[in-house]
Parts: sequence; structure tokens; C-alpha cells
Amino acid sequence: MRPQDDYATAVTPDPLAIAADLAERLAATAVERDRAGGHPKHERELIRASSLLTLSIPTEFGGQGADWATVMSAVRILAKTDSALAHLFGFHHLQLAGIQLYGTELQQRSLLTATVRQKLFWGNALNPLDKRTRATASPAGYILDGVKSFSSGSVGSDWLTVSAWDSEADAALIAVVPTEQAGVHVEADWDAFGQRQTDSGNVHFEKVYLPTALVLQVPGQAPTARSTLRSQVAQLIMANLYLGIAQGAFDAARDYTLEQARPWFASGVDDAIDDPFTQHRYGQLWLTVRPAALLADEAGRQLDAAIRKGDAVTARERGLVAIAVAEAKVLAHRAAIEISNQMFELLGARATSARFGFDRFWRNARVHTLHDPVDYKLRDLGRYALSGRVPDPTPYS
Repeated sequence: MRPQDDYATAVTPDPLAIAADLAERLAATAVERDRAGGHPKHERELIRASSLLTLSIPTEFGGQGADWATVMSAVRILAKTDSALAHLFGFHHLQLAGIQLYGTELQQRSLLTATVRQKLFWGNALNPLDKRTRATASPAGYILDGVKSFSSGSVGSDWLTVSAWDSEADAALIAVVPTEQAGVHVEADWDAFGQRQTDSGNVHFEKVYLPTALVLQVPGQAPTARSTLRSQVAQLIMANLYLGIAQGAFDAARDYTLEQARPWFASGVDDAIDDPFTQHRYGQLWLTVRPAALLADEAGRQLDAAIRKGDAVTARERGLVAIAVAEAKVLAHRAAIEISNQMFELLGARATSARFGFDRFWRNARVHTLHDPVDYKLRDLGRYALSGRVPDPTPYS
């Protein structure tokens, strides 16, 4: 290897190493911030300064050009210590995926280049089940009026992706707007018992002007197999959030067992790690999280392969990605709930002290896994196993 090649390798930043360093910094205040809730302004700036906001942006627009498997790994790393901030990070990249999958070449170049140059942080106001935001056609675009709920990352964002219902077309449009635009008001009213710092407020639109140039998908536009991969990006982000929670809970439990746990008096051993029932339970939890991780990694590879095909990807190929993502999400869902609950049976009563904040793993998992019903993922998987039918494209499948 030539000296200059060795130097280039040495200075090339590893995004997952950056994510691990960022996760360590977030971990220092994770328990305190979870307890307080509210808007994590300082922590969002740490994410912005990390350079990870450009991870999924193609190099031609100044980004890092990472594949989606790498982005998902970064989400998982952050979720191990702070799943709320991992959610903000993941949903930022979901909005960038929408621009790449829905937008024209001109829109991609304009919006993605601006994201890199201005270090923009994107939020979401696209909730497809909430049709209260209406779009009325105007001579040069649309006027938006209404409200969007469950708008993750909206508080403190620079730009928003928004969907709005056009009554005349009887269909929705998808667009982007600056968060500070006149008529846009973000209400910081998220009050769930978990994921407390996801900045998921209601977004109100009052006579907001939307120029045609910022409309990514016009009302009634037939989606392509490629464009419907956006829902799979979203679902796989969630799977990796759940998996990160599961891994974070497992690691926290293991560390406590090694450092502080006491063996039960009837075990006949001096150290908790030598208790055969403790070993048995950790073996079960390990076999809960490991398959989830393997399926999540495989789903990431399949998603990347489909996106690389561009417009040539078929509906069947897109459906097989949805199956892979559903498999990963169901197992990650189970792992997050099971491990964050069972860890207390392993650790004992002292581990419920508020100073440890171990309950945040379960609360975060329980809140976020309610995003869309897991039973419909199991239905899709059962239907595929029985008949080979792949899921119909929806914002959730």
C-alpha cells in the first residue's frame, strides 16, 4: 500500500464509530433526560455536529453515500442508550429517503444539497392516517390548512415532510415545507410515558402556501414499486429501534448482574453469574435478541439491493423486501418487550431504583411498538407462508 493510501484510510471517518461515540455522550444524561422529557435541544445539536445527518445522502449531493444497512446500524447503536434520540435521527433519514424516492432530480439536488450545506435537521408531518390537513389548489401550488398528529421530530426541525388531503382529487399529496414558514406552528405537546424526547408534537397549518416546486408527489399520482419502498425504510428504522432497545436492556442487565447483583440464598453460589437459573434465563434472552439482529441485518441488505435496482425493481421484489422487514420487525418487537420486562426478574428489587432508570427500556419499547399493530405483520407473514402472497403496498406494509 502506498503511503498516501494508508493516510487516506486513516482519516476516513467510520460512521458507526462516530455513532458509538455519540451514543456514549448521549448515555451520560439519558436517565435524567428521560425523566424530564421535553425538547432535547442540546442533544440534537450534538447529532447535527456529528456529521451523521448526511449519512444517507448520495455523494453527488455532498453526502456520505452510505447504504441503508449502515444507516440502520447507526440507528440501532443510538437506540441502545437513547431510543428517543435514535428515533429523531432515524426519522430525519426517513424524510431524506422520501425525497430520494419521490422527488425529481431537480428536487433531490436542491433539497439534499441544502441539507448538507446548511446542516438541516428534518422532521415528519406525514402521518397518512391523519387526514385533517387539507390541500386546496391555487394558481401556483396549494394552500395547506389543518393539523397533523404524531409528527416525530417536528419540534426544533428545519424542514418538514407533510402529507395533505386534496378533496377535489380525493387523494393525498406529499410535499416539503420549511418549519419556520408563515402559518406553520409546531405544538410541543407529546405526553406519552415513553419515548419522551422524540419531539413528536402536533403541527398546525394555517393558510400555508405550498409552491408546486416543493410537491414531491401530486394528488392521485400512481406510486411505483420503487417509491413504495419508503414504507420499508420506515418499518426497518422501527425494527432497529426496537432491536437497539432490546440490546441496550440486555447489556444493562448483564452489567448490573456482573457488578451489583447478589445471588439468591438458595442458589448455593457466591456470585450471581454462577446461579444456573440466572445463566438459563440469560441464555433464553440471548436467543431472543440474536435472531432479531440477524433478520434485521438481512432485511437491510435486501432493502439496499431493491433500491439499487431503481425503477427496474418489480412489485414482487418490493414485496419480498416487505416480508424480510416484517420478519425483522416482529422479532425485534418481541425482543424489546421481553428483555426490557424480564430483566427485572433477573436483577431483583434493588434494580427498580429510579437512579438506574432501567424502566425506560420497557416504557420506550411499549410506547413505540404500538406504532402499528404487530398482528398485521404476522398476518402478512402467515399469508406469505401459506400462499406466497406478498404484502400489498401501504404506508405500513
